[in-house]
Amino acid sequence: MGFFIPAAMAQASAPAPEANPMVTLVMFGGLFVFMYLFIIRPQRKRQKEHDELVGSINKGDEVVMSSGMLGKVVKVDDTYLVLETGNDIVLKFQKIAVHAVLPKGTIKSI
Repeated sequence: MGFFIPAAMAQASAPAPEANPMVTLVMFGGLFVFMYLFIIRPQRKRQKEHDELVGSINKGDEVVMSSGMLGKVVKVDDTYLVLETGNDIVLKFQKIAVHAVLPKGTIKSI
């Protein structure tokens, strides 16, 4: 095994290639474009759709909350809404906790 070491030390080292700063800039630019197209832009789209959903909630709508609770909207404020979830059971939630608005009559069919 010892006869490989002198041969490895005797090899001349190749000169290091020059680093091109434009390649590095293009790679960072490509990484940013990738992150924007596949991460930032879809998240903004989902957030915009959720804001429109929350803004369109009216009294009488049937909604499902992010916790899975179903209810009928009794009252709507700026940041809160009041749900009737059962026989005389009234609960207050933040509007941002709404997951989806259900078609009319969904709660009765369940």
